[in-house]
Amino acid sequence: AEKVLGYDLLSLCLEGPRDALDRTQHCQPAVGRGTRRLGPARGAADGRLGPVSPQVVERCVAAAGYSVGEFAALVFAGALGFDEALYAVKVRAEAMQKASEAVPSGMLSVIGRREANYKFACLEARKHCESLGIENPVCTVSNYLFPDSRVIAGHLQALEFLQENARKYYFKRTKMLPVSGAFHTRLMEPAVQPLAEVLKSIEIQKPLLSVYSNVDGKKYMHSKHIQKLLVKQVVSPVLWEQTMHSVYERKQGTEFPYTYEVGPGNQLGAILKQSILKQCNLKAWKQYKHVNTLEDEEAAEI
Repeated sequence: AEKVLGYDLLSLCLEGPRDALDRTQHCQPAVGRGTRRLGPARGAADGRLGPVSPQVVERCVAAAGYSVGEFAALVFAGALGFDEALYAVKVRAEAMQKASEAVPSGMLSVIGRREANYKFACLEARKHCESLGIENPVCTVSNYLFPDSRVIAGHLQALEFLQENARKYYFKRTKMLPVSGAFHTRLMEPAVQPLAEVLKSIEIQKPLLSVYSNVDGKKYMHSKHIQKLLVKQVVSPVLWEQTMHSVYERKQGTEFPYTYEVGPGNQLGAILKQSILKQCNLKAWKQYKHVNTLEDEEAAEI
């Protein structure tokens, strides 16, 4: 990773400083590095899932990654090589960091009541920004997490307006996310071309198992499809709720799969004290397991 990135990522992760690690240009490669721990798609018994069961990887039927995690899923499925994927993430992260610095923007995680109308709330937030003199303001749903939960991204003034008027729009809880910009909105358009160029130079294989795209919640079909949608994902909302429905759709009576989340946090298991997976599919949540890469490494060292 250090050779690909040109800086000591491990030291940054372990020693900080935290504000440097939180920057998009460093945070995304730090998350992406975890793909190495999975090993190749087949026979990765010595990877992070190995201690759970050697058969887990061999019997894997599908993979999905949230936002930058989609690169991890594609590495796991054998569609991307680790070095190439990490370099693409580096280019993506630096371009998104630059786009973020151009406009004061951010992301707001929202849990709403059934009556919540997110599109109307965003419309009024944009009108508020226009009243402040902001031209072409951005405020839109950027992540569909689970029923009654969304991430809204856009100009900071719009997000502040939504927080101040949360009760009016039937938002039960709101929380600003620790990110530097409005990811998965048109404010990230400056990052599109750099990522498109680097993906053209990378050899992309057809995945060895089904990998689901954030853009439409459907399976990737071939290498050109992957290349196209990874670029589109930067400016498109993450359809995570829809992806979960696609992944777990099966005929009545069909054996239900186990779900493993690999990484340093159980974001799929819980976010804002709610379980994304439980809200999307109760049966899937009952067979969910979080594999903490950091804890596994520490146990191995002991």
